Amino acid sequence: MGRKRLVTDSYPVVKRKEGPAGHSKGELAPELGEEAQSPSEEAAELELLRQFDLAWQYGPCTGITRLQRWLRAEQMGLEPPPAVREVLKTHPGDPRFQCSLWHLYPL
Repeated sequence: MGRKRLVTDSYPVVKRKEGPAGHSKGELAPELGEEAQSPSEEAAELELLRQFDLAWQYGPCTGITRLQRWLRAEQMGLEPPPAVREVLKTHPGDPRFQCSLWHLYPL
């Protein structure tokens, strides 16, 4: 009896060509008019927002966006950090920045 056949024996071996120099497969190019943000700066901003989500003194954060929570806390005189609003204003359409930590969990 011969060698066992593998599933991969049915398909030809294809070598992929390298992409253009300086192009990383997992990295997206910034959109027009948008600056590329360093990963450490983005991580620091996300950590600031995470700490805002975990701060109980600004009220519950489930079911509303971070900006709605920030505005509600400001209206109630709770003095939320102005840096949080600045970060939220710089990333208006990004759900990583706009939604709280628990936005994927049902109420």
